[in-house]
Amino acid sequence: MAKRILIVDDDPAQRRILEETVKRFGFETRSTNSGEQALELLEGPDRGAIALVLLDLVMPGIGGMAVLEQLKGKPSPPVIVLTANGSVDAAIGAIRLGAVDFVIKPASPERLEVSMKSAMKIEALSEEILRFKKKTEGTLTFDDLIIRGEGMQRVISLGKRAAASHIPVLIEGESGVGKELIARAIQGESERAGRPFVTVNCGAIPENLVESILFGHEKGAFTGAVERRVGKFQEADGGTLFLDEIGELPLDAQVKLLRALQEGEIDPVGCKKPVKVNFRLISATNADMIQLVKEGRFREDLYYRLNVFPIWVPPLRERSEDVPELAQHFLARFAAEEGKRLTGFSDEAVDLLMAYDWPGNVRQLENAIFRAVVLADGAELTVAEFPQIASHVEGFAAEIPAAPAGLQKPAAYTGPALIGAENTVPQTVEVRPSGGGSALGIPAVTESGEIRALEEIEADMIRLALGRYRGHMTEVAKRLKIGRSTLYRKMQEYGLEPRVN
Repeated sequence: MAKRILIVDDDPAQRRILEETVKRFGFETRSTNSGEQALELLEGPDRGAIALVLLDLVMPGIGGMAVLEQLKGKPSPPVIVLTANGSVDAAIGAIRLGAVDFVIKPASPERLEVSMKSAMKIEALSEEILRFKKKTEGTLTFDDLIIRGEGMQRVISLGKRAAASHIPVLIEGESGVGKELIARAIQGESERAGRPFVTVNCGAIPENLVESILFGHEKGAFTGAVERRVGKFQEADGGTLFLDEIGELPLDAQVKLLRALQEGEIDPVGCKKPVKVNFRLISATNADMIQLVKEGRFREDLYYRLNVFPIWVPPLRERSEDVPELAQHFLARFAAEEGKRLTGFSDEAVDLLMAYDWPGNVRQLENAIFRAVVLADGAELTVAEFPQIASHVEGFAAEIPAAPAGLQKPAAYTGPALIGAENTVPQTVEVRPSGGGSALGIPAVTESGEIRALEEIEADMIRLALGRYRGHMTEVAKRLKIGRSTLYRKMQEYGLEPRVN
């Protein structure tokens, strides 16, 4: 469905011109001749259907400035002011009251289109910018997250309860479900909102640096410690420490983490006395922690210390009602970033997205929408923009888009036929002597028709090269494009000896 533009102008001729111009841009229009009617629409139940307002500044009764004053601070679509009065003071006044642009009438279609596209791009990204700002400031809340389905209501309820306490929280769920966002929302609704939120991916830290990165070290504590380093626990002092993939934490570090939780103090490497820290710990994992405990890879006492308040985040396939809103959110963001005017999804595309299992969860959905936006040529996304997804859902089909003009598929192989070739599938790797004569062959398949292992074929190639170059190892290595040491190692692995004739 096309986006709707509200045109507010008391001049009938100007309204008709704007209506026709806007329709040519591919939008629907709704027109009114007064500020009073405009406010009724923008403050009424149908305001969500209006994507943009073209507002005349000078009108009888409530003028454009008065409309902007009443809308200021309220949720409303972006407003572009149109006026024949091009004074600088009027432009500054309109912008200060919330207008996104100021256009002098009569506006050329090109100027108007640029202004409208820019305004919509800003509007599409404004929610994302606000969310990013709150995330950076540590004030993100559950109201800022797109989790409206019933499957996430228990997560929200538990998250809000956790936010009212200092209790350690363990967030469990598959990769890509949004565990870090849940952790940030817990902080944003707690008394620690606005304080540091320090994230550590335990699986991404080299094992020999875990202790130093988490707990810090003093200058000279070990070779290479040329200066004092503050650890992540101290960085999170007064705020929240989020340990992602907690199951990957080495056993040595687990002992020190347990002490930090129990005593509220840490021991930086090389420090002579413990350091007190005040932090809220939230952990996350996509692993089966009980199984890790049984295997001895995770301390049982630490597990029960972390698992005081568990929150399970369901995978996207169990909350498919969230998919359309998430998809629309990603569409608005990526369409703005790519400079494309996309209105939404076809009904069939929505059915496809809701029917798919999304093994990669929200992260996979985000990437799929990004790719679809790049591929899109029409005004909305259809099944054709999701060929990989459609191929995995019964009842849907979509062809892989053709290569763009100017790009061609690689030409088919037109050289000599391979020995033993059947149905264009090679059965033998051909090796043709440089001086002519019959070609040699190394079998590519076994007698039973199975593909041979690469190691076996590689061993045959080395044997062939050794014979061809009469055991001259430098030449053999050169022709195989490997180092001499690598050649000797492979010969030893395959039980080969140099052949000298």
